Amino acid sequence: MNQYHVYIMTNQSRTLYVGVTSELEQRVGQHKSKQVPGFTSKYNCTRLAWYESFTDVNEAIACEKRLKGWSRAKKIALIEAMNPQWEDLVADWDF
Repeated sequence: MNQYHVYIMTNQSRTLYVGVTSELEQRVGQHKSKQVPGFTSKYNCTRLAWYESFTDVNEAIACEKRLKGWSRAKKIALIEAMNPQWEDLVADWDF
């Protein structure tokens, strides 16, 4: 069964980036190594601060769109409910 992930990447100054992927480990690795030019490489968003998994791609895309429409404060509250210390949730993964 396929899995889809909505995620929030951040940096030391807590800039936020919301994305969706079917390959979380691969996608986070791309952000960490700055393989993808754009927002996350420009702002050094290399920490996975939050994610949620779905089995339905349409639910994942809807969640991503919903989060992108949220205020910064609401996104921060979401992160802090799961990850109050803003740790990199994949710090122990090998990339």
